[in-house]
Amino acid sequence: MSWYLSLPLAIPFITAIFAFFARKSVYGKWISVIGSGASLLASAALMYVVLQEGVIAGQMGNWPAPFGITLVADLLSAVMVVITAITGFAVAIYCMGEITERMEYLGYHALFQVLLAGVTGAFLTGDLFNLYVWFEVMLISSFGLLILGGRKEQIDGGIKYVTLNLISTILFLSGIGLIYGMTGTLNLADLSLAVERVENQGLLTVVAVMFMIAFGVKAALFPLFFWLPAAYHTPAFSVSAVFAGLLTKVGVYALIRMFTLVFDHDVQFTHTLLLWVAAFTMIVGVLGAAAQSDFRKILSFHIVSQIGYMIMGLALSTKFALVGAVFYLVHHIIVKANLFLIAGVANRIAGSTELSRIGGLYKSAPLLGILFLIPAFSLAGFPPLSGFWAKYILVAAAIEIEAWVIAGIALLVGLLTIYSMTKIWGQAFWPAHPDGIEPKLSHMPKFQRWCYLLPIAGLATLTIIIGLFPEPFVTFAERAADQLLDPTEYVTTVLGERAP
Repeated sequence: MSWYLSLPLAIPFITAIFAFFARKSVYGKWISVIGSGASLLASAALMYVVLQEGVIAGQMGNWPAPFGITLVADLLSAVMVVITAITGFAVAIYCMGEITERMEYLGYHALFQVLLAGVTGAFLTGDLFNLYVWFEVMLISSFGLLILGGRKEQIDGGIKYVTLNLISTILFLSGIGLIYGMTGTLNLADLSLAVERVENQGLLTVVAVMFMIAFGVKAALFPLFFWLPAAYHTPAFSVSAVFAGLLTKVGVYALIRMFTLVFDHDVQFTHTLLLWVAAFTMIVGVLGAAAQSDFRKILSFHIVSQIGYMIMGLALSTKFALVGAVFYLVHHIIVKANLFLIAGVANRIAGSTELSRIGGLYKSAPLLGILFLIPAFSLAGFPPLSGFWAKYILVAAAIEIEAWVIAGIALLVGLLTIYSMTKIWGQAFWPAHPDGIEPKLSHMPKFQRWCYLLPIAGLATLTIIIGLFPEPFVTFAERAADQLLDPTEYVTTVLGERAP
C-alpha cells in the first residue's frame, strides 16, 4: 500500500527535477505535462484502492506508528489528491500557452510541480509535524511562483502573503509544541485517543483555537483573509488558477481533519465559533467581490466567500452538513480554477482584466462566453450545475437543525454571487469593446489557442457531469462524512496492533 501513497508524492518531485534541468529548452513544459499526467494516473490508482479497501496507511522506513512518518488516505484525502492532480494536469496544459521562455528559464515548471507535491503531501500526511513540513513546501514554492516576473505589484502582494503566512506558521508550531507536551504524540490517529486523557480540557480548547487561527489564515477565513485578494490577482493566470483551486483548500482540509478527528471535545464552543467565522467570511467575501471592477479581484474575493460555505458545513457538525462540505470542496476547486483560466484568456485577447477596459467577448469569442457561463452559473448555484447541489445540501443541512440565520446568510450570499457574475458578463462579454477592437480567439496562434481551450473545456465538462449526475458524488461524500464522524477505521488502520 505504501507505493500507492508515495507515488502521488514522488512523481511531482521527480518531474520538478527534470523540468528544472530542462528549463533552458522547449522540453521543460512537456516534462511538466507528462509528469502531471502521470500524477493523475497515480492518484486515480490510489482512489481505486481506497474505494476497494477502505482507509489505507503506510509507515515510511517501516517505523511503526506513532513513532515514524505515516502516510494515510481515507476517502476525503484520496479525493483531494485526485482533484489536485486533475487541476495540476489542466493548468500544466494551459501553461504551455501562457508561460514565457523567461519564466520557464527562472524555474516556473519546477516550482509548479513542487507546489503540487506540497499540496498532495498535506492531504496524505498522518501526523501534525509533517503537515507543517508540507505547509512550508507549499509556502516556499508558492512564494516563488507569486513573485516570478518581479513586478512591483507582485512583490507587494508576495510580502503580504508571506508575512501573514509566517504568523500562521508560528501559531501552528506553537500549537504543535503545546499539544505534544500535553499528549506526547503528534500522530493524528494517536492524538485522537490521547486528547481524551488530557486532564485540562480547557487548555486543550485554547490549543484548538490556536490551530483554528493558524489554519484559518491558510484558508483565508475572516478576519485574516486580506492577504488573498492582495496577492492572487498579481501573478500569471495559471498561477492564480492553481492558487485559487488548491491552496486555501489545504487550510479547509486541515480544519476538517483536526476538528473531526482530534478537537471534538468541546463542540459547543469550537464549532459555534467556526459557524460565526463562516458567516462573516461569506458576507465579507461576497461584499468585497461586489465592490470590485477587475475580473481577477472579483474572483479572488469570491474565493473568500465560498470558503465560508465549506466551514459552514464543518461548523454545523452533522452528517448532512459534512456531506455538503466535502461536495463543496470538490465542486469549488474545479469551478474556481476554471474561472481564473478563463480570465487569463479574456486578458490575452481583450488586453486587460479591468472590466471597464474590455468588452465584446461574447460577440467575437462566443465559445469563451459559453465556457465562462458554465462555471460562473455553477459558482452562483444555478441548477442543474454542481454548485446548485453543493449549496442545496448545505442550506438543507442548516434548515434540518433549525439554524435559520446561517441558512439565510448562505442564500443571500448566493444571490450576491449572481450579481457579481452578472457584472462580469454585463461588462466584459456583452457590450462592445470600449476601444472598438474585436477580441477574437482566432488572433492567437493555433497551438496556444488549444492549450487555453482544452483545459477550460475539460473542467467545464466536469462541472456539468457533477451537476447532471450528482448521485454518485453525493454517495461518495456520504461515505467520506461517515469516516469523518466515526474515525475508528482511520485509527485502527494507522495504529494497527497499538489501536485499542
